[in-house]
Amino acid sequence: MARISAQLNHLHMTPRKVRAVADLLRGRTVNEAEAELLLHRRRAAKPLLKLLRSAVANARQQKLESGNLVVSEIRVDQGTMLKRFLPRARGMATPIQKKMCHVIVVLQEGAVKTPRFSIVVERKTKAPPHSHRPKKEKGGGAPQSGDAAPKAPAKQQGFWKRMFRRKSV
Repeated sequence: MARISAQLNHLHMTPRKVRAVADLLRGRTVNEAEAELLLHRRRAAKPLLKLLRSAVANARQQKLESGNLVVSEIRVDQGTMLKRFLPRARGMATPIQKKMCHVIVVLQEGAVKTPRFSIVVERKTKAPPHSHRPKKEKGGGAPQSGDAAPKAPAKQQGFWKRMFRRKSV
């Protein structure tokens, strides 16, 4: 079985925060892991997604099919630390540690079950220059006797206007 790896060094995030996202990926197929990272809201998801795609690209260079790949190992290690100081009262200083981490992803070919879902990427097409919206009629005079003018719905008040409107006394 082939093992493909990719690593990301000196990521400017604390290892603890990155591990919280990385633990979700362990043991998942590449498609599931990518979908998880695309929908995740944490800041660490974006660089991990980029690293996962890099590992898949490495696998394609080795002539492996990406549909059979599983995230067998993902490791987040402590990187170098930038040490800074914050001036405080009475001439003292408080240390600030700006932590970094190293992330290693290992993909392995495995017997993949049928996928639970598939990612469909829809390409945006350019809208035709003349869309099929009904045109507004000119001439806003009184309606003719034979025309039944549709009544416009009452305009909804916005959230802030409803929240902070003046109360009459």
